[in-house]
Amino acid sequence: MWAPKDVIVRILIIEDDADIASNVYDYLKDRGNTVDHTADGVTGLHMAVTHEYDAIILDVALPGMNGFDVCRKLREDAQRDTPVLMLTARDTLEDKLAGFERGADDYVIKPFALREVEARLRALIARKQGRVGQRLLRAGDLKFDPNTLNITRDGRAVKLPPKCVRLLEFMMQRPGHVFSRTELESAVWGDALESSETLRSHMHLLRRALALADRPDPIETVRGFGYRLREVAQ
Repeated sequence: MWAPKDVIVRILIIEDDADIASNVYDYLKDRGNTVDHTADGVTGLHMAVTHEYDAIILDVALPGMNGFDVCRKLREDAQRDTPVLMLTARDTLEDKLAGFERGADDYVIKPFALREVEARLRALIARKQGRVGQRLLRAGDLKFDPNTLNITRDGRAVKLPPKCVRLLEFMMQRPGHVFSRTELESAVWGDALESSETLRSHMHLLRRALALADRPDPIETVRGFGYRLREVAQ
């Protein structure tokens, strides 16, 4: 269990594979958490909206409603920011991007280690809890409010998947600084470091969302090292 003894972490598992669901359920339950489970997307979405969870473990291939649609509806229709960890056998870049674009926070490929799932959940929950009371961040024509997660560029609202939000937030804390790939991976994914491919995919989504026809790309690739957030002129 990663929370203090008087705090119970509540997790929802939406997974139709009985063996996987049972293994994850038992492991997290034994670690001192409160765990709920459902095997279809429609029920899973209903539970995610009508109950308060600290994190959701979500399969992609679900009966009734697939995980991509569950995640999208949770973010767009229900306006819930509950951290979502996707579990899936799909390992292509396109599938990962599809999950991130619909609001998933992290992605684990089957088969996986239960300790890895726990580590990723711990990082997701810690990231969400750590946003309370932070100051408004500015970098040129970019503005980011960590408390409301509102992001604007040149006064225009920017919508980002959760991991891209965290990535931008981290870089905006030190505009002009060159961040190594390892620094960015550690800051966004915590103990469960991702591959450079995953970081690149998030950078691609972030840059595309921030792009303006009349403004330069605010993120600079520093070849052989990492990335830098430019102080874009207002």
